Amino acid sequence: MTYGPTAGHLELDGSGLSPLSVAAVARRGGAESRVTVGAAATERMRASVDLKDTLLAEEIPVYGVTTGFGDSCVRQVAPDKAHELQRNLVLYHLNGVGPVATPAVARATMIIRANALAKGVSAVRPQVVSTLLECLRRDILPLIPERGSVGASGDLVPLCYLAAALIGEGRVLHRGTVRPATDALREEGIEPLRLAPKEGIALINGTSFAAAYAVLAAWDARELAFVAELATAMTVEALGGNASAFHPFVHGSKPHPGQVRSAEVVRTLLAGSRLATSFEDILVRRRRLEGRSCVRLGERVQDRYSVRCAPQIIGIVRDTLAWAEDWLTIEINSASDNPLFDADGGGLHLGGNFYAGHVGQAMDSLKTAVAGLANLLDRQLALVVDEKFNEGLPPDLVAARTPDHPEAGLHHGFKGMQIAASAVTAEALKQTGPVSVFSRSTEAHNQDIVSMGTISAREARTINGLVRDVAAIHLLALAQAIDLRGAGQASPAVRAVHRLIREHSAFVSRDRRLDEDIVAVAGLIETGALRRAAGLGDEEFAGPVGADAARLTDLTALT
Repeated sequence: MTYGPTAGHLELDGSGLSPLSVAAVARRGGAESRVTVGAAATERMRASVDLKDTLLAEEIPVYGVTTGFGDSCVRQVAPDKAHELQRNLVLYHLNGVGPVATPAVARATMIIRANALAKGVSAVRPQVVSTLLECLRRDILPLIPERGSVGASGDLVPLCYLAAALIGEGRVLHRGTVRPATDALREEGIEPLRLAPKEGIALINGTSFAAAYAVLAAWDARELAFVAELATAMTVEALGGNASAFHPFVHGSKPHPGQVRSAEVVRTLLAGSRLATSFEDILVRRRRLEGRSCVRLGERVQDRYSVRCAPQIIGIVRDTLAWAEDWLTIEINSASDNPLFDADGGGLHLGGNFYAGHVGQAMDSLKTAVAGLANLLDRQLALVVDEKFNEGLPPDLVAARTPDHPEAGLHHGFKGMQIAASAVTAEALKQTGPVSVFSRSTEAHNQDIVSMGTISAREARTINGLVRDVAAIHLLALAQAIDLRGAGQASPAVRAVHRLIREHSAFVSRDRRLDEDIVAVAGLIETGALRRAAGLGDEEFAGPVGADAARLTDLTALT
């Protein structure tokens, strides 16, 4: 893929698409980002169509073109029924259930499917891809039920809703309004497709829906890794913790890249703090005591695991993302339908690239790593609100809980928030079970082993949302703790984050409802506003996650 001179222009070529660009355009909105197909890709597509037409003219049986589908591949279809066959394929798979996928998922699916077809081995006319991308640009989005795919043969059921929109069947979301597809296409001047032989199966026989969820989940998980580092830095300040746990010497001694990077981010966030302690602070105190014990009575010389081991835990997310994004980059630049046409060699090949196993395995791993962040944040929160562990802060972080306060016992501050965080954490942890092991035999045992990759990717999305909510609760408690410690003594980065949180949530001096505050801070997490307030820009989203990553600086600020 090339990145054109016009901001937001993506040119698909079937091989250079990155997860970063998919997520950025999907979250931004296709109408604001022009997505086209390159000339070379267009020629490859035409060549594969020519090969298909040649084979049909020679009356060579072609699966899914002159035969039935799946177990019906032994049944021949008359050539004059080839168009009807493709339409019927779409119609009989329109049986999805569950909530409708978000517009971002629909856009991501459209981009990934267009790029797969642009590879030029699916015997699809360029007109099919250009119509798909024109719908994206005109904000005509398929309404895709989330449930119904087993991840092989690809995402048949979900992708049928995309194909249905292109042929004018059913309803779509058009500029925010649900309406008949035919009306939306007519209003935008788009001619509904009449599917040529092979085009129906090429549109629906692929992993694009699973990959769409996976790409967006990976994007969100990267943000959550930073948020966990921010919460860790604030926890160190709230508890007067020992920053030596994040020293380069420690992590250079066990140099997992994600762990090293995580510790570096925490150190950056703590720079200039007068609340955190360090090994150097202990040495200074020892010298002042002229050789007497450098440890004060009751003082902890090291912090509990949920603070001290944070880079090791968060690093797992970062390192999982590194290889998961490599897998996703390959997946979204692959032809995942069947059969495939080799125009250069003149061959027709039957295979199983529609199997979404790599997506499923990647998401099963990622969701487990991300759920670990919820556990980390929940345990940190438990320390911060509990007077037995919070180094002199009031119980449940409300000043009215101090024993000598006239209203002691009347207000309970963050007690309920900690309960809610634990409940949400338990829900996140419960969903970490691997879905990729739950293969089922379907379609008269033709699809006798399937990936369940789409379900795993959806669960990764769900766990991200749960972890985001736990993080929002924890950050609200940490803002309260920083106030009680003295916000002026916090590091500059933490002070900036604290100010942003206070713009959306006031200090809790008396019991009040906090659900709306949670929603507000969750929004700051989703948009990356907290990361930018801390002085960390979008470099975390411009790393080696695809061929065009370095050229997407104008897209990376989008969520």
